[in-house]
Amino acid sequence: MKAEVLVFADVDPALPEAAELMSALDNDLGARYPGAVIHGINAASFRTAGGVFLLGRLGDRAVACGALRPINTDAVEVKRMYVRGTHRGRGFGRAMLAALEEIAAERGYRVIRLETGDGQPEAIALYESVGYQPIRCYGDYAQDPHSRCFEKRLASV
Repeated sequence: MKAEVLVFADVDPALPEAAELMSALDNDLGARYPGAVIHGINAASFRTAGGVFLLGRLGDRAVACGALRPINTDAVEVKRMYVRGTHRGRGFGRAMLAALEEIAAERGYRVIRLETGDGQPEAIALYESVGYQPIRCYGDYAQDPHSRCFEKRLASV
């Protein structure tokens, strides 16, 4: 069996295929956390603020996304991690996270942080399996009872 490999592209999050994946993510989060605030991104200003938005494609179909948002000169935050339900369990989330970590390290960030929710045990398991450690929730997440925050030190490039 031929291994499936995602091809990553750094794109504008306002593109229709990026917006469609983020909408699917929002729908997934809405089902897991009815009525809760969704901590998304502002697609219109994301890239001008230093953000990176990756699409992962299989052939001509976008099946995964993930983003990096600068926090400060040393730290960056993972945002909008999502793999289509029909494509889960194939290592695409792990591949997306590795690609984001590589970009963060190349850009000189020393710390990568993220927030997920207590209703996403598969995401928590992924993050912990690749070395993310639980931290106190920060920023907008500090008051969210569902938020679980993590951090990982990045190796210098």
